[in-house]
Amino acid sequence: MAHPRTLLIGDVHGCLDELRALLRVAALSAEDRVVLLGDLVAKGPDSLGVVQFVREQGFQAVLGNHEAHVLRAWDGEHAEIQQGLGEDGLGWLNTLPLSLRIPEHNVIAVHAGLVPGIALEAQSRENVLTMRSLRSDGTASKRVHEGEPWSQRWEGPEHVVFGHDAIRGLQRRPFATGLDTGCAYGRQLTALLLPEWELISVPAKRAYISVGD
Repeated sequence: MAHPRTLLIGDVHGCLDELRALLRVAALSAEDRVVLLGDLVAKGPDSLGVVQFVREQGFQAVLGNHEAHVLRAWDGEHAEIQQGLGEDGLGWLNTLPLSLRIPEHNVIAVHAGLVPGIALEAQSRENVLTMRSLRSDGTASKRVHEGEPWSQRWEGPEHVVFGHDAIRGLQRRPFATGLDTGCAYGRQLTALLLPEWELISVPAKRAYISVGD
């Protein structure tokens, strides 16, 4: 009997139609596991629908920076999402972990990144939610152009699968895979299927927001 598979999905950002299309292509069984890499909400057309669908399906997710913004009602859009989710939906967002170990595949799922040389449990919340680069001194930066991709310097032993970095897009390193391929910007929604290590993508229906917004 085949072991259940795990599908890790990059930043959905409210793109419910694309999420459904991706799942159809993946053709999962009822025993297979789905893990979303954060940023289920904001930028795209149906944040509330994505959260409702993920909860109904019993999928797992890690916290993204946009979920953290919703929990704090960071700005206008996030405040609207907060109001729409209500206490029940916000309670669910509050249960999302910063990271998720998937030991059967030797994988860690996070939203943004990890600083090499620091134990998972000791990583700062801010870095796990927002980092994109490492400066020359090894400290984390949110900015793409302030250092090199952190994934380039991650040496394992666990393989990290992450999202958050739509500007760089798909990243494939020896010990890290980045899956944010900018669906909300009109590009693709991408997932990684384990244990096959197969990439699955579907095109965005359209661009819902401009890069940089």
